[in-house]
Amino acid sequence: QVQLVESGGGSVQAGGSLRLSCAASGFGVSTTCMGWFRQAPGKEREGVAQISGFSGLTYADSVKGRSTISRDNTKNTLYLQMNSLKPEDTGMYYCAARSGRYCYRLSEGVFGYWGQGTQVTVSS
Repeated sequence: QVQLVESGGGSVQAGGSLRLSCAASGFGVSTTCMGWFRQAPGKEREGVAQISGFSGLTYADSVKGRSTISRDNTKNTLYLQMNSLKPEDTGMYYCAARSGRYCYRLSEGVFGYWGQGTQVTVSS
């Protein structure tokens, strides 16, 4: 029943912007902890940002000030707006959800539902 489908990835030059989307079905994003993670080749998956069912926000230090996580409750869609992109932002970006309104630590271990990912490539 639960499904997460990412879109919006692509190739962009350093300093550019992308908006990633995550279309959710089977649950409501407005009352669910939602997160974005990324994984670069040869590296461990890392948390980028999360938003709780109470709209509490958490950002990784590496993207703080450059990225914004948000929801459109009408469209039941999660977004990640990324600005001032750097080559080190390159990776596969995954949308994730956990059951419940509360978010905890920004760690993949607490998220039970995952999308298939969308590739982001930032060139210099």
